[in-house]
Amino acid sequence: HDVLEFYRDLVHAGGFELETAGVLKGGRKLWALARTGQEAQVRSGDKVKAYLLLATSCDGTLCTTAQFTSVRVVCNNTLQMAVANHSGAVKVPHSTVFDPKQVKEALGIGLSAWDRFMGNIKQLSQRPMSQQEADSYFRAILDEPIVLDRGEPVASKALQQLSALYSGAGMGAMLTGTRGTAWGVLNAMTEYVDHHRRARSQDYRLDSAWFGQGSQLKQRALDTALTLL
Repeated sequence: HDVLEFYRDLVHAGGFELETAGVLKGGRKLWALARTGQEAQVRSGDKVKAYLLLATSCDGTLCTTAQFTSVRVVCNNTLQMAVANHSGAVKVPHSTVFDPKQVKEALGIGLSAWDRFMGNIKQLSQRPMSQQEADSYFRAILDEPIVLDRGEPVASKALQQLSALYSGAGMGAMLTGTRGTAWGVLNAMTEYVDHHRRARSQDYRLDSAWFGQGSQLKQRALDTALTLL
């Protein structure tokens, strides 16, 4: 109850709207998503919205963090809005003294990356990708070397899944600006991490996608995609 009230104050200070909340790892981690009101079209029919992901832990494994996260509406893929020197994250001291002015200032700095983040995304949607480039991109993110069998490159199960998602199996993969572009390969990676990557349960997959190895994988995918521009 105390944590949710703290979240409510935090969201109110930023002028946002708390949308949903839940727990992970049997209640050891608490999270909530708040709408910021920021949204933009990448291309026609492909909308991306900005959310504030709030999280804290009861076991000391995670400090109270407010992380700006983009959500692609067509597929519900999430991606941290980390741009250049802005991590997109705001560390909030969970104490009895709540300073709304200080918090609002910190949240404002975090959200200022939105326009630049969306500018990069739109550029990715205009960057054509050949199948060979896409394969090299996925291998780089997965750190998977090219192994030949009878002269043909061998693909792991993860690489096969990513290729399928990129080639049309992914949600929104055939939209203009996604099909055959750098935005398409990035979305194949985010969908793979958020919805398909092997995990003990959906609970563990979500925890990883937001706070663990999955989150790091998506950040590497974004950073690598931006080098293509």
